[in-house]
Amino acid sequence: MAKARQKKKGRRSRRPQRVRMLFDKRNYQLMVLGVVLVAIGFAMMRLENEVDGFISLYIAPLLILGGYLEIIYAIMYRPKESSSEKSG
Repeated sequence: MAKARQKKKGRRSRRPQRVRMLFDKRNYQLMVLGVVLVAIGFAMMRLENEVDGFISLYIAPLLILGGYLEIIYAIMYRPKESSSEKSG
């Protein structure tokens, strides 16, 4: 036999719950830095017109890779919680 469901007693509070943002201000700053690094890397690769140039073969790809790693770090970054946030 199926069990009868019990209705929850009590009222819900009318106070809106505080919704925490997915990312903080610091996360967005780090993401913007990563996007800027990627853009600079692609610009450096484009501006050097030589196929075998030093900048387009070595420097620009490192900047692009660094930018993508910075974006990944910005997504994973979580600031340390203070003791006042843990208790409340």
